[in-house]
Amino acid sequence: MGRKMPSLGGPGNISYEVSTGTTIIAVEFDGGVIIGSDSRVSAGESVVNRVFNKLAPVHDKIFCALSGSAADAQAMADMVHYYMEVHSVEMGAPPLVLAAANLVKGISYKYKEEMLAHLIVAGWDRKNGGQVYGTLGGMIIRQPFAIGGSGSTYIYGYVDSAFKPGMSKEQCEKFAVDALSLAMGRDGSSGGVIYMVTVTKDGTKENVISGDSIPRFYDL
Repeated sequence: MGRKMPSLGGPGNISYEVSTGTTIIAVEFDGGVIIGSDSRVSAGESVVNRVFNKLAPVHDKIFCALSGSAADAQAMADMVHYYMEVHSVEMGAPPLVLAAANLVKGISYKYKEEMLAHLIVAGWDRKNGGQVYGTLGGMIIRQPFAIGGSGSTYIYGYVDSAFKPGMSKEQCEKFAVDALSLAMGRDGSSGGVIYMVTVTKDGTKENVISGDSIPRFYDL
């Protein structure tokens, strides 16, 4: 995530980009989705937050994984959350994941010159079950899994090789954790802990993986 902070004044002060650095991932399985992220936020070469949760709920069973400018991504997720709450009341039923993805797509395209943010939308609904949508640049595409952020460039080969259609929930959880661990080990802008959310028809389960529980690349 990147955006320049205003200078505090004086010739010696420097403006830095406030960035989540970021590695985000979402994976579909039969009956739900796994969504995960690292937790590091950086400004220039400094880490300004070690444990920032980049998984933003926009409704009970719909989440956005945030990358880009921290402020822009949070603002976008807040807008989607508001509209999803209103939409749910108007419809008298929980919203569809596709509705949230379409909102993100519209906001991303409308403010593409002003906002620096990329959100992955994932969740479960009564119509289509677990779904993952990429929304980069105002597009929308459903995928069996999606990755994003600066750390994703280090793991494309791994995820393309390791992902197999029809994986179980437990296999998808391991796939997501291993991918995030690899990215965090190689990308200096990704790090901290791993936040994970599992979404099914029964609800959501959140998990935090930290310290020695995070796999090392040589153990994978």
